[in-house]
Amino acid sequence: MSKGTKPLVLIIDDEPQIRRLLAVTLEAHGYGTLAAVSGNEGLVLATQHQPALVILDLGLPDLSGQEVLRRLREWSNVPVIILSVQDDEAGKVAALDSGADDYVTKPFNTSELLARVRVALRHASKTDDVAVFQAGHLLVDLAGRRVTVNGREVKLTATEYNLLRLFVRHAGKVLTHRQLLREVWGPGNEEHTHYLRVYLTHLREKLEANPTQPVLFITEPGVGYRFVGKE
Repeated sequence: MSKGTKPLVLIIDDEPQIRRLLAVTLEAHGYGTLAAVSGNEGLVLATQHQPALVILDLGLPDLSGQEVLRRLREWSNVPVIILSVQDDEAGKVAALDSGADDYVTKPFNTSELLARVRVALRHASKTDDVAVFQAGHLLVDLAGRRVTVNGREVKLTATEYNLLRLFVRHAGKVLTHRQLLREVWGPGNEEHTHYLRVYLTHLREKLEANPTQPVLFITEPGVGYRFVGKE
């Protein structure tokens, strides 16, 4: 999981400039790195070294990024951040639906990448069974099914609460429209994105300090939503 005491990040990308940039950036901020130039090599290294996090390019010379992710998810829950080109929205959605934790678009800002890495590692270190989650003025007591804002209890409908609980259990992770609809409304409702728009509006109105400028429930255009609360 680590190189010495450093969290180990596996980079799977066939572009040498990207591999070099990622390695220099990550190592300068206290991470160890390993690099693979193909999907098959990346899978071998993941098996041998069990990294704390994987950064995975979707466009590889041998296997697609989705195939690498699918094989990785057969035995590992390691956080995976996808690298994708700007016009590969469908690829991002497919990868997230297949179990990726986040994505970064090429060309990327290194500060943003580091922030995404920290969030993914923090989320991976926590149990999904956390009983009380706090994000600033918002407190969610999952055991007691109570939600408070600035100490005042807020009443949510069953659907609003189920949606909030899903966000809390995956805080910091991008959840696609399909994932949210499938988990909250059930299979067969994965195309009804208007459900999400309506209920996200309700949650923002009830839980955000300023619903018109949300800081908790962030829209990822064309992909889904991210709950960015921190415990």
